[in-house]
Amino acid sequence: MLELIISDVYKSKELNVNDKELPADFVLDAALATAVEARAKEGKLACAQAFAIAELAQVPPLVVGQTADALGVNLHLCQLGLYGYPGHTKGWEAAKIAERPVPEGLEAAINAALDAGGNLSCIRAWQVAAEFAIPKMLVAYVADQMDVRIVQCQLGAF
Repeated sequence: MLELIISDVYKSKELNVNDKELPADFVLDAALATAVEARAKEGKLACAQAFAIAELAQVPPLVVGQTADALGVNLHLCQLGLYGYPGHTKGWEAAKIAERPVPEGLEAAINAALDAGGNLSCIRAWQVAAEFAIPKMLVAYVADQMDVRIVQCQLGAF
């Protein structure tokens, strides 16, 4: 019954976050909803917290993002620095990522990870960061400097 009530309220746009539409087959999991609500602060759930929930619950991060959407909880503090920072700045500005050295070969690795449209998916950005053992935000910053668009947020934020 809880699933139907929340789903109906969401579809009526009362809880809609950024005009997102949940998939027709989305079913709210009560345990995930409780985890999201427990970790959310002031209606916001940090990207890192969402990934922690996904790992603990052994579900794809997208399911956690959709759960947050259904509950009207905004995602923020993107680990790539793309959204959710005060003043609508990019996270790398607040973290002063531009001051960090760019590892040799990073631009080439970003170029190699681009999709057919010339975009870099969120998951590929994370993989490049892991390959170089550097902060994810540095990859996003360098991609931004290269005019590369990051797409397909693993949480469904974009």
